Amino acid sequence: MEGAARVFAGDFSGSTLSAPADEADDAGSPAWVVTPGGAWCRSLYLCGALTEVAEIADVLHCRLADPTGAFDIVAGGRRGPVAEQIRAIPVPSFVAVTGTAQLYAKNGGWVVLVRPDYVQVIDRAGRDRWIMVTADMTTTRIEELFAALEGNTGDTRACSVIRHYGLTRERLRDLAAMARGALASVRTAPATPLVAEAAISTIIMEIIRAKSGPRGVAVQDVIDDAGGRGFTQDAVLAAIGTLVANDDCYQPQKGYVKPL
Repeated sequence: MEGAARVFAGDFSGSTLSAPADEADDAGSPAWVVTPGGAWCRSLYLCGALTEVAEIADVLHCRLADPTGAFDIVAGGRRGPVAEQIRAIPVPSFVAVTGTAQLYAKNGGWVVLVRPDYVQVIDRAGRDRWIMVTADMTTTRIEELFAALEGNTGDTRACSVIRHYGLTRERLRDLAAMARGALASVRTAPATPLVAEAAISTIIMEIIRAKSGPRGVAVQDVIDDAGGRGFTQDAVLAAIGTLVANDDCYQPQKGYVKPL
């Protein structure tokens, strides 16, 4: 039975290669979405921070962020069970998502997204475990691509990825650095002292006040602004949670915060 792939958003979002289902697969099986890092994705298991939920024409459009980027999660059906699961989750929250990868062409470009089958709230420790396992799997795939690039393997899948994406040693080293960077966020996060957390909360509150409009400010905008100042996404989400708990700000709608 096919296992669910684990892949970082920074790899998945760059996908432009689709491969048809294998002959041995059941009729109607979805095509593979193949990433630059060599992940062959149909069924996916992802963990990260749910930072945005928007409903457009009975379709939920969500963003699931990990330390390398964000996945676009699209759930259809106003009364569907998955849509109901997502609506019940506070934003931001750490969540686990199982779903199906999808890639299609649109307006001269590519759209790569995930159709969720199940969404569940998790804690930060669960998210961190996913990062560690995904980093290990990413590193293994990159090593296989290096071997194919050097002509040391006849792996047809690896060779097809190299040809399609025009992979070079430099590009593979960049992908390996992405995985190391994700791991670094796990290692350093628990060591954040309480004094530093209080200082971060003060700065995040300043960003919220400065950017807030009639609807408040999008959580993703706060993350982006704070990222430019050197703060990790996890630190920002933790600070927002503290500010909401302390009644310094509130959530007027999913994915937004606003000062009180």
